[in-house]
Amino acid sequence: MALQDAQRAMVLLRARAKELGIDPAKIGVLGTSAGGHLVTAVSNADSLSYQPVDAADSLGSRPNFGIALYPGHLWSGTGLEGYSFNHVSKDAPPTFILHAQDDPVDDVRNSLVYFLALREAEIPTEMHIYAHGGHGFGLRRTEQPITHWTDLAEKWLVTIGIVKDSAARVPGT
Repeated sequence: MALQDAQRAMVLLRARAKELGIDPAKIGVLGTSAGGHLVTAVSNADSLSYQPVDAADSLGSRPNFGIALYPGHLWSGTGLEGYSFNHVSKDAPPTFILHAQDDPVDDVRNSLVYFLALREAEIPTEMHIYAHGGHGFGLRRTEQPITHWTDLAEKWLVTIGIVKDSAARVPGT
């Protein structure tokens, strides 16, 4: 059901983009932990996971970019041979992946196997792995270097053309 909700949110945002003052070609998803897993699911779903409800469902349900922070449930076993991510769409969006090596909840190999699958599918991907940061840091400021991940993500969003360089932005735009 989470995938259905995410896909429905995407099509509704696109359907109401003008009213909301957003660009329907610059809608992305960001998720942490299980939400990071959902980023992978909605990014790689090649069709709706529910029966269409209305005209909005004819709009694209795939995000234009994905940010997966310490995603879980993509890997199991030992080494990388336990890789369990079974489908990367050729149409998956550019993806930013972030993880801490010392995450005690979702092993860093979750991010590694997803990165390798995206790379194999030739999907533009940027990944950052920090030695320390644990699990659940999100946007909360810490003393760890990982706390500056939002700066990296903003630069990446500029690189892929989703946002303008903050130095070049006019206040209020």
